[in-house]
Amino acid sequence: MKLHVLAVGNRQPGWLSDGCAEYLKRMPRELPASVSEIKPELRGSKTREQLLAAEKGRIRDVLPATCRIVVLDEKGDDLTTLKLAQRLESWMQDGRDVALLIGGADGLDDEFKRQADDRVRLSSLTLPHGLARLVLCEQLYRAVSLLRNHPYHREG
Repeated sequence: MKLHVLAVGNRQPGWLSDGCAEYLKRMPRELPASVSEIKPELRGSKTREQLLAAEKGRIRDVLPATCRIVVLDEKGDDLTTLKLAQRLESWMQDGRDVALLIGGADGLDDEFKRQADDRVRLSSLTLPHGLARLVLCEQLYRAVSLLRNHPYHREG
């Protein structure tokens, strides 16, 4: 099983990319993870629906076949780190690759939200997209560390 973070957005500052790379490098060999940047649609005079449709097509082009789709959405499940670890464990038992989708400035197309296997709320705060990637990468590493009883995660 692999974890694929698919994020609509432009190139991020080096410190964000470096942070994501650090957490991805720490993931165990049996659970590799990657971040793929999806080019956002140029705004121009396009409607929100046209922008989202174009970005949906780009996401579909890189979406692994038969993967579990997890949408990061403000209306998704609000998980603690422990609950994320439990969710990750169930994904691992399922065995399919997992694609975690982060939308662009206008979010994600409603079709992804409807078809998603899971919807997760990363934070009640509004985060810049690059920072959301970094927080997600760190939390995935923290969740797998918790499952392995690694001292990285400390409760209490």
